[in-house]
Amino acid sequence: MIAIVDYKAGNLTSVRLAFDALKAETVVTRDPAVVRSAERVVFPGVGAAASAMANLRELGLEDAVKEAAVSGKPFLGICLGMQILFEHSEEDGGVGTLGVVPGRVRRFPDVPGFKVPEIGWNQVEASPAATKGESGRQPAAGGLRGEYYFVHSYYAELSPYTAGTTEYAGVKFTAMVKKGNLWATQFHPEKSGRLGLELIKEWLAC
Repeated sequence: MIAIVDYKAGNLTSVRLAFDALKAETVVTRDPAVVRSAERVVFPGVGAAASAMANLRELGLEDAVKEAAVSGKPFLGICLGMQILFEHSEEDGGVGTLGVVPGRVRRFPDVPGFKVPEIGWNQVEASPAATKGESGRQPAAGGLRGEYYFVHSYYAELSPYTAGTTEYAGVKFTAMVKKGNLWATQFHPEKSGRLGLELIKEWLAC
């Protein structure tokens, strides 16, 4: 069973429909026990880091999500659900986040010709973490190349677990993280057409 975590951060319907299209059984849940017992966990999200962390704590989900992310079970973070896996976000004046992935989340600089938030399609390139597993043997997200759909004002710095990169407003940043069976994307695979569904399908096979 795949648990889609509902922590009042929206974006749940499109995520669930993407899994439905792949005939994958999901349950949308706010129950920490369901998150802990699930075979796979999807951690989506849109919105702000501080309110997301507050919601996780209010619902008793913070520890359950963090445990799932480090457990070795397949875990997929999406957009805000990727950002708050990092250690700290500059959003809302600065907020400590889950600390599963080393690094910080920063706001895009103000650059003439670039609107913030970034909204739309952007090219993603695979980096070494995407082409091999941590053991060096298992291919993982090796097909990560093409345009994916982004909506965000903040970006994650490059980290040792950066599996895909893109650029906006003169900044090269993490578009995807791969840490064992933990995958997380800044872009929205559920809104990225065929390539997005292919990535989800690959995650379902890991």
